This record gives sequence, C-alpha cells and structure tokens, in this order.
Amino acid sequence: MIGLILIFTLVAVASGIMVALLIRLAHSRSWYDRTSERRVHTGNVPRLGGLGFVPVFVVATSVILISQNDDFIRFLPTVVGICVITFFGVWDDFRPLRPSVKLLIQIGAALCVVIPGYVFRRAVFFDESLLLQFPWIGPAVTVLWLVGMTNAVNLIDGVDALAGGVSMLAALTFGFIFFSYAEIAPAVMIAVALAGSVLGFLAFNAPFPKARIFMGDGGSQSLGFILALLPLIEERYTIATLPVLYVAAILAIPIFDTASAVWRRVRDRKPLSSPDRLHIHHKLMNLGLDARKVCAVLLGLQTVVSAMVVASLKFAEYRPAPSLVLLGLTYVAVMAFFTVIHFMNKKRTAGLDAEADDANLALPNDADRRAEQSGQPNPFPQSD
Repeated sequence: MIGLILIFTLVAVASGIMVALLIRLAHSRSWYDRTSERRVHTGNVPRLGGLGFVPVFVVATSVILISQNDDFIRFLPTVVGICVITFFGVWDDFRPLRPSVKLLIQIGAALCVVIPGYVFRRAVFFDESLLLQFPWIGPAVTVLWLVGMTNAVNLIDGVDALAGGVSMLAALTFGFIFFSYAEIAPAVMIAVALAGSVLGFLAFNAPFPKARIFMGDGGSQSLGFILALLPLIEERYTIATLPVLYVAAILAIPIFDTASAVWRRVRDRKPLSSPDRLHIHHKLMNLGLDARKVCAVLLGLQTVVSAMVVASLKFAEYRPAPSLVLLGLTYVAVMAFFTVIHFMNKKRTAGLDAEADDANLALPNDADRRAEQSGQPNPFPQSD
C-alpha cells in the first residue's frame, strides 16, 4: 500500500510540474482554447493540459512494467496507440480535423491495443458463450469500446474539472477492483498512476474560482482512450479480464451523455459531429447550477455508481443473480438521473421561451412609439 501511495504522489507531482511549465509556454505563444457552441468558458485559457499529464503517465507505466519484469514488449503497441491519440488530439486543437479522419485515426489506435491481445473476453463473469465462441466479437467490441470512450470523455469535457474528476474516480475504482483480486499487481499501479497524473492536472483546473489550463482534445481523447484500456490489461492477475458490462457501468456517465448526444443528432437529422449545448453539464447549468455545483453533482453520482459496481462485483463469482440485479440497478439509476434532468431542463426551457414571448408581446412596436410621440393614435396597433 505504501508503494501505491508513493507512485500516486510522485506521478501527481511530476504531472503538476509539467502542466505548470505548459501554462507558461502556452501563454508565451498565445495557445488558447477556442470558444465554440459547445464550450461554456470565456477568456484566454491555454488548452495543452493533456501534454502535461499524458506523457507522465506513459513514462510511469513503462517504468512500472519494466521494473515488474512484465511483458513490456507486448504493451509497447498500446503505448504507440496512446501517443497517436495524443498527437492528433493536439493537432485537432490547433487545426481541426474532419470527423472521418479522426475516426480512422482512433480506429488505428484501437487496433494497436487489440492486435497484441488486449480484448474483452466476457460480457458478464458467469457467461463465456458469446465472446469466446465467436472469436471476432471480442476484438470488434473492444475496438468499439476504445473509440467510443475516446469520444465520450471528450464530450463531457465542458466544465472545469468535470472530465478529469470523473476520470480520476473511475481510475481509482479500477485500481481498487484490481487490488481486491491481485493486490499489488502492475495493473493496480498503472490505474493509480493514471489517477495521480490527472490529479496533477486538476490542481490547475479545479473550479476555485477558474481553470488556469484545459486539457484540450489531446488530453480528453487520450484520457478516454486510457480509461478504456485499463480494464483490458489485468487478465493475467485475476480470474479473467473484467467483463464489458461491469466496465461500462463504471463509465456510465460519459456513455449515457454520448448516447444522448447521438440520439439528438439522429432525431434532428444533424451530423453526428455537430456541437450543441444539450450535454448533461449544459442542462444542469440551465437549471441554475454553476460550474462548481455541476461538478459536485456529477462527481457525487460517479462515486455512487462506482460503489454500486464494486458491490456488484463482490457478488459476481458466488451469487450471480444479486450481482446482475445490482448491476442493472446501476444502469437504471444513471438512466433515471439523465431522464429527470432532461425533463426538468425541457420544462425550464419551455418556461423561459414563454416568458420571452410574453415580453415581446408587451413591447410596443415602432408605430406605437411614433404615435405616442405625435399624440395621434396608432392606425396599426400591435395585436394581442
């Protein structure tokens, strides 16, 4: 345990130093985050935070695997995949790439993980039939998982410390699960290293009162990719690679937010890459919450979700029925939260629109103003 605390602390400090240096560099070069319809910030804020914590994590992971005499050669293509996602994410920050190009890059990076054999092997603990009987399903699900999470974490990166906070809690959850099966295994150290590297970034990004640097697409996409990778690297130390349904439950918040975004665009016949201000953090802000309260609500929800998944895993090997029930309740709880917030926001928006319409009706038109000034009645009065 002391070793894990030491890893967490060293990586957090190294990440903090790197991010501080990047803040100075970004200000000197005016490398600021661009505003858009999806973003809620104003002002000049650097956007290279990902270049601070991702390299620190990669170096820490390499040192961990080499020092533990683990199969670093097998893991090396995965490092290449992380670097590819980071490089083109930063490129996208400066010169936006076409969605089709980004998708191809993400698929290529995902293949760097799948080809060495890091794939899902089970949907749930006690069912091996589907993913094992059809060998192509596991790799296909894994590629979809990696690409999906890469974009999901990117989409929730709209409020200071939200994406980083959710990701750090998820990484600690994975680390706790791995530790409960294998104690101090390399995958536990890697999960702790990821949490520490993100904490070093959050020290400059926490909403008190304003972020000094954003992680940018290079950071958020890399963070999503690494989070998706974590549950795939533990197979040697536990009874099996973590099942996909349990893993997805841990990351249910970004997954449900992404699914909602896809549904909105399909319903409205818009491109899937088109931005909007209807993500979960936008809706909470529409309801009157500021950035700090939005983070508190969603990080609180993430904590509850993580606890429910851990409890479900405790039952998984010995009591399959209670495990599945608790897992199902986790999904239901997140879905209920998103549904309630959706309808509250819809009601709030309808109320504001009605108030705006009433205000417009109450305003005098130009003919009313001219008639008032001349003392003559308006021949074309504004209708009620």
